[in-house]
Amino acid sequence: MDKRAVLTRIPASRSRRRRSAYPQTSVWRLMQNVIGVGVLFATLFTLWTPNNLFSGNLVDRMLLSLQPQTSIEQAYPTATPSPRPRIGIVAGHWGNDPGAVCPDGLTEEKVNLEIANRVKEILVREGYDVDLLQEFDARLIEYQALALISIHNDSCDYINDQATGFKVAAAPSTVYPEKATRLTACMTQRYQAVTHLPFHYNTITVDMSEYHAFREIHSDTTAAIIETGFLNLDRQILTEQPDLIAQGVAEGILCFVRNENVPATEIQPVTP
Repeated sequence: MDKRAVLTRIPASRSRRRRSAYPQTSVWRLMQNVIGVGVLFATLFTLWTPNNLFSGNLVDRMLLSLQPQTSIEQAYPTATPSPRPRIGIVAGHWGNDPGAVCPDGLTEEKVNLEIANRVKEILVREGYDVDLLQEFDARLIEYQALALISIHNDSCDYINDQATGFKVAAAPSTVYPEKATRLTACMTQRYQAVTHLPFHYNTITVDMSEYHAFREIHSDTTAAIIETGFLNLDRQILTEQPDLIAQGVAEGILCFVRNENVPATEIQPVTP
C-alpha cells in the first residue's frame, strides 16, 4: 500500500472524530446564555423611561422585578372596618335607688330598666353600638355618642285624671342647641305616634331640665331625658306593653340620628 495514501486518510479520519466528539451540551449552554441576556435586556428596556432613567428608583425596580410576585391579598391587607355609631341609654335610677315606689312594691327602677333593655335590643338590630348605663355610671363623665337618652317614669301616686302621658326635655347646656331642639322634636313626635300617649309638656320639672347627666357628658353629645308615663294611670301600658314603649323611644332616637323628617308643628324650641 502506498504510504502517502495512508498518511492522507489518517488525518481526515481523526478530523471527523473530533467534530463528532464536540460536546452538544456546550451549544445548549450557549443558547441559554443568549436567552438570559435577551431577557435581561428586555427587562431593562421595560423599566427604562426618560423619567426614571436618572431616578434612584431604577435599581429598586430592577431588583423588585427579579423577586417573586406576591398575591393581591398579600400586597393589600384587609382594611379595618369603621367603628359603628354609638348611642347611650341610661336606665333611670338603676344602680342607685328604686325611684318611685308603688304600694304593691313595683319600682320605677325596674320599669325603667325593662324598657331600656328593649330599646337597646332594637338599636343594636338597627346597626348601632349601644351602652346601657346606670344612673350615676362612671362612663357618663365626658361621654361621647351620637345621642344619650335617659329613661324615667313619673309618680305612682294618683294626682288627678290628667296625670297621664309622657314628658321630654333636652340638655339646655349643649353647644348645639339646634340638635337639642331636633332631638326633643323627634322623641316627642315618634313616641306619641307609636304609643298614642299625650305629651304632658306642662309638668316638666327642674329635675328633668337640669338633669345631672347633662352636666357630665361631653359637650358634643346631644342628650335628652324622657319620662315614658305615669306609674299610676299609665301603669298598664308601661308594664304590660314594654315592647311598645321601647319601640316609641327607639324610633325617636333613630329619627334624630338618621336626620329623618319631623313635622314642623311638633318642634318645640329648647332654650340653651
